[in-house]
Order: sequence, then structure tokens, then C-alpha cells
Amino acid sequence: MSRVSLEGQVAVVTGAARGVGELLARKLSARGVKVALVGLEPDALKQVSGRLHSDSDHWYADVTDHEAMSRVAAEVKERFGKVDIVVANAGVATGGPFVDSDPEAWRRVIEVNLIGSAVTARAFLPVLTESRGYLLQIASLAAITPAPMMTAYCASKSGVEAYAHSLRAEVGHKGVRVGVGYLSWTDTDMVRGADQDEVMRELRQRLPWPSNKTYPLGPAVDRLVAGIERRSSHVYGQWWLRGMQGVRGYLPGIIGTVGQREMRRFGSRLEGMRGGLVGAGGAADEAARATQRN
Repeated sequence: MSRVSLEGQVAVVTGAARGVGELLARKLSARGVKVALVGLEPDALKQVSGRLHSDSDHWYADVTDHEAMSRVAAEVKERFGKVDIVVANAGVATGGPFVDSDPEAWRRVIEVNLIGSAVTARAFLPVLTESRGYLLQIASLAAITPAPMMTAYCASKSGVEAYAHSLRAEVGHKGVRVGVGYLSWTDTDMVRGADQDEVMRELRQRLPWPSNKTYPLGPAVDRLVAGIERRSSHVYGQWWLRGMQGVRGYLPGIIGTVGQREMRRFGSRLEGMRGGLVGAGGAADEAARATQRN
């Protein structure tokens, strides 16, 4: 599919304070896109907005809050006149054995990654329908293959993949395109946060090539931008992820066998792993919820 110019279009990016969201906003801005940044860190969002090349603004909102996101959608349209692109990127992660996991953190991964993505789409689909726009749902390698110690994250990313495919079939006749973006381990605060745990880091290093590498952020985001330009149904942040689609049916059996061996090898080192939210984004989410409770 040929690329279209993004000049003058309006994009909404959730989880825009850092990592994939921040760099995506910068690269879209460099192509003349007006950008609405959404997240839980107003100071960081303001700084990102101030560094962009095009017109931009920022909104504080929890993507799981339907009223807040509906308000953001209305304010973004009032501010920019339209919305052409929405990137549902906000996400958190936790790692560790399911049986010992923190139930609240486990639930929060599902809430932010899956429910938050649906809330985002629900809020913005009316304006995307007006513009015949494009929704890009950020998923993960975790949607393609299961992985031990990542039950919540894999469940959430499998969920958003299935949800986005279903939504594509519903809204295509209205001119709205829906894409799914797949990323392997990419150099972000989330991945670096997970790597701070010795067991998680070692387990990831023992994965087969090329899934055991951490990939630079820039090229992955360039691929996302190219997918947005093409309004692609599938966007792959690393070249080899496309090939994983053809073998994904075999992966649960393989991971089940290999995973049992690896978990047995780690043995007692797994005891006491509670699996809270990882990285700076996880910390920001926990801080925002603490503020709401108080």
C-alpha cells in the first residue's frame, strides 16, 4: 500500500511521556503532524510537547477512565478541529510467577493494556469516523507467543490483538482503518525495568535468537510511522516478527515444553517474586492511583 502524506493531520498518542509514545510523537511531529499527548505525567508531557516541531498539546488522563477519555476526545477535537490518527500505546507490565504475583498489579496490567485500549477507542471512534481515520493498537510479540513469568502481559496483549482485529471488521465500512503494531523487546524504560530483576533478565537472555535481543527504539518507531503512513493492518517493529505469524500455532507447545525446563532450573530463585509494575511508567501509574485514593 502506498504511503500518504501526514502533513497537517492530527494524531493522538497515549502513553506519550516516554519510550515508544514519546519518540513516536516526535517523529510524527517532524512530518508535520499536530500531536495530542495523553498520559499520567503532566510535567513530562509538557516537556515532550515543548520539544515538538509542530502544533501540540497535552492532556492528563487515565486511559481506563471512560469519562476522562471522553472529555479528552472532545477537547482534542475542539483544540485541533479533528482527529485523523489515534495510537493506543499506553501500557504497563509485570513479571514473575503467577501463583505468587501481586493480584492488584496483575489486574492493573489487564486494565491498562486491554481495557484502557478499548476505552481509548470508544472515546475517539466518533471523531475517527468523521475523518475516516486510522487507529493503531500497540500489541507485542507477547500477543504472538506465550511466555512464562509474563501471564498478565501476554494475556493483555493477546487480548488487544484480538479486540483490534474484531474492531477492524466492524468499522472498516465506515472508512476507519485499524492496525495492530507488534514490538519485540525494545529499549524502553519498561524493558529496562524488567531487566532489573536478575531472574527475568536471565530468562530473557535464554530465549532463542532473535527474541533474546533488546532492539533499539528508533528503527522500531520508524516502522510504526511507516505503518501509519500506509494505514497498515499489521505493523512490525522488528523485521522478523512478520515471520512469527506463520508459526504461531506451534509456539504454545514449544514454549510449554521449554518453559517447564527453564522454570525447574530457576527453582528456589523464584520464591518471593511478587511481580509489581516495572519501570518508570509503572511507577507513574502507581503514583497516580495513590493520588486518586487520597
